[in-house]
Amino acid sequence: MRTTKTGKTLAIAAVSSLALFTAACGSSDDDTSSDTATEEAPEEEGADDVAADLAGPGCEDYAAENPEGAGSVEGMAQEPVATAAGGNPLLTQLVSAVSGELNPDVDLVDTLNGGEFTVFAPVDDAFAALPEDTVATLQTPEGAETLSSVLTYHVVEGQMTPDEIAGQTFTTVNGAELSIEGEADALTVGPDGANVICGGVKTANATVYLIDAVMMPPA
Repeated sequence: MRTTKTGKTLAIAAVSSLALFTAACGSSDDDTSSDTATEEAPEEEGADDVAADLAGPGCEDYAAENPEGAGSVEGMAQEPVATAAGGNPLLTQLVSAVSGELNPDVDLVDTLNGGEFTVFAPVDDAFAALPEDTVATLQTPEGAETLSSVLTYHVVEGQMTPDEIAGQTFTTVNGAELSIEGEADALTVGPDGANVICGGVKTANATVYLIDAVMMPPA
């Protein structure tokens, strides 16, 4: 069969067009991949990051009971400490005490939200263990100074991990000294040895240690 000059020219043109089409498709795929890679957002801080310093025998139960929401490890990390505590179902009585609900003359929310702190936070069961007459006294105008003293005895300036506080003594915002004994996973706090249930809980401006007792400052 003879191939005319015109036929040969058309064949060459068809091959050239196919090559250009293939190259264009490859270029489009590459551009898409490049755009996708460029548009990928950096990874946000995840649960592993905010939970990196958790230490204490109750951390697993705490995380299981509060897997999400404002009271979870991730939720607490989003807010300053007094606000974060307000979303934690274990700290309703502490929030009442620092926000003026227990005694209208004692409101430490702005103070706690406005600095960098390590906070030893008594859980609700700890407040429930206080004698009724003690609680009644703390609610009176005359008891406001005592309540403020008790609450600030649970606060130390600066954020510290369990390893950083173990075996150390600190001056609290109250002005009295507070000693922490034991290892990071088994810490006790104060002269009566309040147990750390779960420590190293991060908030936006503080590190929180859930404890099982309300500590009274030295006279």
